[in-house]
Amino acid sequence: MYEARVVETETGKVEGDGWFVLNIGDAGWERRSPGFGARCGLDARDARFPHFGVNVCVMMPGESNSLYHAEDTQEGFLVLDGECVAVVEGSERRLRRWDYLHSPPGTTHVLVGAGDRPCAILMIGAPRSSSLSSIHYPQDAVAARHGASVAQTTDSSKQAYAERPYAVTGERAPWPESG
Repeated sequence: MYEARVVETETGKVEGDGWFVLNIGDAGWERRSPGFGARCGLDARDARFPHFGVNVCVMMPGESNSLYHAEDTQEGFLVLDGECVAVVEGSERRLRRWDYLHSPPGTTHVLVGAGDRPCAILMIGAPRSSSLSSIHYPQDAVAARHGASVAQTTDSSKQAYAERPYAVTGERAPWPESG
């Protein structure tokens, strides 16, 4: 296996196919829709990891990583810094630095930034393409209190996010600094 090509872009470095070492402070970040934090996908942009996806999401207090949902793959969430509220199966759990949430297939969940500073979460799961194949978005009162629930239950991502414009920008995350 050869070393990946790393290039400079407006939003950070983007890695190519192959093995690589990349400081997350130098990586390519994107801000999706308002209220969903900034995300850094550590899988290569032009050569997605075929077996798992690795992302870091940085959320300000009140921002969520997604809408409350369940999918047919397992995921893991490790809080790297700050704190958040995990809404899991309709219950709230406060997570802080080094707390880990395991989400088996079919578990409804969402993470919402809390506290008074950014929350950084390492997210590991199926690659983006397969994790989007079967997602269920149930309406949930607890997630709704955090602005992270759909108004009407759906199995359509397009319908779930219809009122939240998907606008990827090159905005950098408020954390971390390059090391």
